[in-house]
Amino acid sequence: QLTLVESGGGLVQAGGSLRLSCTASEYTFSRYTVGWFRQAPGKERDFVATVNWRGSITRYADSVKGRFTISRDNAKNTVYLQMNNLKPEDTAAYYCAAHLAGVENAVPTTASAYDDWGQGTQVNVSP
Repeated sequence: QLTLVESGGGLVQAGGSLRLSCTASEYTFSRYTVGWFRQAPGKERDFVATVNWRGSITRYADSVKGRFTISRDNAKNTVYLQMNNLKPEDTAAYYCAAHLAGVENAVPTTASAYDDWGQGTQVNVSP
């Protein structure tokens, strides 16, 4: 089981940028697919982006394609979510989650596929 810690959230104006980080202390982090999800008040938790353990395969929700970029640095046990051109509808709590992948191309987009979750970091985008 991984302990995941998100950071980098905050308040930004529409059109601005933020970079979220998801860090784990366990050395086995590099074996996991890591995804980002978000949840706005009163709404379900939605998929945002995911990256496989090698960093060679990524997937994005349609709503963030072209604006968000997921990447990872396994030497630092960290996955990043670079968010550009932020919109008010991006306002949510952002969570990272880990999936122990049996194959390199395992990049699930459903929350139920992920076993370990962080506590979340809040992103607020003002108009």
